[in-house]
Amino acid sequence: MGKVIIFSAPSGSGKTTIVKELLERYPQLEFSISATSRAPRGAEQNGVDYYFLSQEEFARAVAEERFVEWEEVYKGTCYGTLRSEVERIWAKGHVIVFDVDVLGGINLKRIFGDEACSIFIMAPSVEELRRRLVARGTDAPEAIERRVAKAEFELTKAPEFDHVVVNDRLDDAVTRACEILEAFIAR
Repeated sequence: MGKVIIFSAPSGSGKTTIVKELLERYPQLEFSISATSRAPRGAEQNGVDYYFLSQEEFARAVAEERFVEWEEVYKGTCYGTLRSEVERIWAKGHVIVFDVDVLGGINLKRIFGDEACSIFIMAPSVEELRRRLVARGTDAPEAIERRVAKAEFELTKAPEFDHVVVNDRLDDAVTRACEILEAFIAR
């Protein structure tokens, strides 16, 4: 078993932006592509952003125990980590980077234990989170409100992570994430 780094956050906290920066800086890191039962958004590509599965394909993968972990995040929309993805990355000797929702991050930490470093990325406020989601321009107003309501719950889970990084200024958040990552990989 190799090491894993888990990034979780409420939607709009900047987690994916931070993860992309770290992947560019550290060649030993490799992104674990999650599977989902939802349709692609915008320019998302199968096998790059997610493995897009129909609800039937996702249910079959669950029944066949092909997931390390999975959950229904929104009614009818599931996300999960495929065992084949974990094995593929470890076979290369790389450190796995997960960019997952908060409950998925807690589950992955429980599964991988001391071989995992879990990092919770937090926006400076719920108002800022809402502003970022609106600025993205990818979700309808009702979807944004659903994400904000979910974020309020997810913020209560921050203490369950090894580290919390407040993303008030992106450069500072990336620097702090680098410090955490380097200390974890070095041990």
